[in-house]
This record gives sequence, structure tokens and C-alpha cells, in this order.
Amino acid sequence: MDQKYAFDTPEHGKIVYVRPVAVADLPDDVRRHVAGAEQLYAVHGENGDRIALVRDRRLAFVLARQHDMKPVHVH
Repeated sequence: MDQKYAFDTPEHGKIVYVRPVAVADLPDDVRRHVAGAEQLYAVHGENGDRIALVRDRRLAFVLARQHDMKPVHVH
């Protein structure tokens, strides 16, 4: 979860999708880093690749906007 990610690369476009993710559905190595959380929010690029995983929806939107992306919530 502490990996650096280059958000400004052109292959990720400007629109990103934010969706809730159940911690139980994540791989074991990720779950170890989020003890106590039941849900996280994933930020996905236009191509569907997950580019970030954060603790709350507000943070996901702030993160996207700080990198000049337009977040869209997906259920």
C-alpha cells in the first residue's frame, strides 16, 4: 500500500472510476496492511486498471483531483 505511482502518465487518461471494495475480497498481502477496515475504495483508470486503493471515498476523490483527473463514482 505504500507504493509510489506515477499518476501523470498519459495512458491513464483524465477520467477515473471510484468504487467500494470489500477488504475480504482483496488478496492476503493487501489485507495485512488494512487491519480493522471492512471496506476500501479503489481508483481505476479508463482501461480498468486499479491505480490506487484508499481508506475512504472522499480521499479517493481528493487524490484523483490533485492529479488533474475527473473521478466518477461507480457502484
